[in-house]
Amino acid sequence: MTPAWILDIFAAIMLAVAAISAARLVAARPWQHGGVVTDTDISHLLMGIAMAGMLAPSLTTLPNDAWVGVFAVLMIWFGYRVARDYQANGARALAVGHCAPHLVHSAAMVYMFAAITTSSTMAGMSGMGAMSGMGGMSSLHVPTLALLFAAILIGYTVWDLDQLSSLRSGLTAAVAAAAGPRLVPATPGAPVAGAGLDAAESGTGNATGDSPDEAATATGPQGAAGGGRLRTLLFLDAPGTVVGCRIAMGVTMALMLILMI
Repeated sequence: MTPAWILDIFAAIMLAVAAISAARLVAARPWQHGGVVTDTDISHLLMGIAMAGMLAPSLTTLPNDAWVGVFAVLMIWFGYRVARDYQANGARALAVGHCAPHLVHSAAMVYMFAAITTSSTMAGMSGMGAMSGMGGMSSLHVPTLALLFAAILIGYTVWDLDQLSSLRSGLTAAVAAAAGPRLVPATPGAPVAGAGLDAAESGTGNATGDSPDEAATATGPQGAAGGGRLRTLLFLDAPGTVVGCRIAMGVTMALMLILMI
């Protein structure tokens, strides 16, 4: 039997992943010209919500069959992208490609929801919360497949951890650069510390969208708010953020699959 508080912790982690993915989608401003919404953020958002519901029944949103359909669509989409990557890069696309882990995640989600839905011993019950009280599902179809999925997910997680270690130094430098300079009241003919940094990092002159002159005179709470928004944008845009979310999802998904065996 798995203690409920452990499942609640992982459910909270999945909600955090969903919140970060939603923030990335909003920061991309898809309603504006040139805004780009990535399939990675969409899949992380949906998986975070779905997995939180599996771990904590009180967070359940859609029926299991509906989630099977959602992740089947994602599996087909990422399968198509992996096939294109394979044509361009060969077998390397399966080992270190961007889309291969998402394909495995989507397929594992289809398997988990389908297994819960078709389990006769869990009729009328929902998600991992029901499983935690029964020590697993004795009628789970093809349990070897769950073990295979878990092993592949662990492998991709180890690879992501290696990637994260190489990205950590870049993320630390970016955050330190954003936090270091401070906006000061402008004086005639005096350069403003941090103005050049804001223009370089945000690509729009500064993090708040103001003109350079307005940013130069920012002080007090407004200046602090602009710096805080810049640091938030740097965190959301950092490659390490996406990798970190994928690591959290891979670990949680592998745990869920092992509990299902």
